Amino acid sequence: MNRNDPPSHDDAAALEVASIPALVMAAAERFAGTPALEAPGRRIDYAELPEAALAVTRALMTHGIDKGDRVAIWAPNDIDWVLAALGIHLAGAVLVPLNTRMKGGEAEDILARSGARLLFSVGDFLGVDYPAMLDGRWPQSLETLVVIGEDVAEARPGVRSLAAFLAEGEAVDEAAARARAASVGPEDLSDLLFTSGTTGRPKGVMSGHGQNLRAFAEYVRVIGLGRGDRYLIVNPFFHAFGYKAGWLSCLLAGATILPQTTFDADAVLARIARDRISVLPGPPTLYLSLLAHPRLAEADLSSLRVAVTGAATIPPVLIERMRDELGFAVVTTAYGLTECGGLATICDPADAAETIATTSGTPIAGTELAILDEAGQALPAGETGEICLRGFHVMQGYFENPAATAEAIDAAGWLHTGDVGRCDAAGNLQITDRLKDMYIVGGFNCYPAEIEAILATHPDIAQSAVIGVPDPRQGEVGCAYVVPRAGRALNEAGLIAWARDQMANYKVPRHVRLMEALPVNAANKVDKAQLRGAFEAG
Repeated sequence: MNRNDPPSHDDAAALEVASIPALVMAAAERFAGTPALEAPGRRIDYAELPEAALAVTRALMTHGIDKGDRVAIWAPNDIDWVLAALGIHLAGAVLVPLNTRMKGGEAEDILARSGARLLFSVGDFLGVDYPAMLDGRWPQSLETLVVIGEDVAEARPGVRSLAAFLAEGEAVDEAAARARAASVGPEDLSDLLFTSGTTGRPKGVMSGHGQNLRAFAEYVRVIGLGRGDRYLIVNPFFHAFGYKAGWLSCLLAGATILPQTTFDADAVLARIARDRISVLPGPPTLYLSLLAHPRLAEADLSSLRVAVTGAATIPPVLIERMRDELGFAVVTTAYGLTECGGLATICDPADAAETIATTSGTPIAGTELAILDEAGQALPAGETGEICLRGFHVMQGYFENPAATAEAIDAAGWLHTGDVGRCDAAGNLQITDRLKDMYIVGGFNCYPAEIEAILATHPDIAQSAVIGVPDPRQGEVGCAYVVPRAGRALNEAGLIAWARDQMANYKVPRHVRLMEALPVNAANKVDKAQLRGAFEAG
């Protein structure tokens, strides 16, 4: 089959299985002879996938990991990330991905609150020693740290190289590991993705195996993903876009997973040509960067077929340029949030560019969408209200947080997203606003309350308020309005430098404005609308 052509009907049909372990076994049989994972110098066939994943499972069992235990991964996109995740799933444990941009304190918080017993971590990434960031921050629950990608001096108790860890797993019979994998059912938790939701402190969203597989089988169907497709996954694996719409969807369809560690336009253009990439989802900034590349006209993009985007307002001309200049036959947009597994609505790729750019499509099969007013009453087409979702893919709840769960999911089963939108006459969702304060930096959700809580730890800051402001490259960035403590001196460059040491880079405010006092409304709350107006006025 020419990789430019869409897969056949049989190839494009997603596997129907009850759990991710069952998916691994079924994919090995159905897609044998096709690479499942591929990177420079390394390739794993679908037929080899169960043994590679079970090696991780056996090692986890050696370390006493039981069904339901939480196991975290803190590493960039890599073949070993996928194998570790599958090994966790086959062990019946719960995957807890950590954002690679987190600092030590942020990672410690999630590891501690999830009760993670074991952590897979990269050693050095982009000049940062990840295990060292946990020095003095080792959570009480954490028993073992496995370092991916390099040999390590196992100087402290609990630290293992990946090779040593896998060797320890040889003490567990493969049959026992297969029996553990076979015991995992559709209702069992597969992952715990931490998200700030509508408030500042991240909460663990509980999703089950069956929910994920059903939702992304529909995703596979809509975009026509199939055996023979080669999917370059730039979206980070710690996010649902890179994990569930990424490598998990590939396993459902028999596509080849090609992890990309970081986004670099030169590297991505080279890989498209060299590796004959056919599927390349990402935020709008990814496509804008490729379109702006000075050597775009020289690049071989003939293999490209499928693009999926979202996360920001998209001009219709971008959809047209993605089709005309990048050569995508399939371009679509989707909407979802972690609390619904990452996918709720998606556009039909056959829709007009205007529809794909200005809407997020219609609900996937099995999902109900309602626009509700403040009284909880459904609004007709064309009227604006809160976007609410109900269906099989709504989270099982926030981990060990029933109060927050009750706030998010009402008695009728509606998930209140906090996003504002309306439906057009054809039932397409149009998002007119986001959460009251949330903004998106290069595809990453930023929640001012979380950033303000970190700024509050600065010894010279009395008060702060963070808003999202327009940025030509990232779409939006943060602007921090800061009131210094009496008698203290602050400056913009120094505060930004401090913030870079305290929080993930995308959360760092790109602008700082020093003020004597923050504006407040009648309820004595900070008037962020006034701050937005002040920024726009310069």
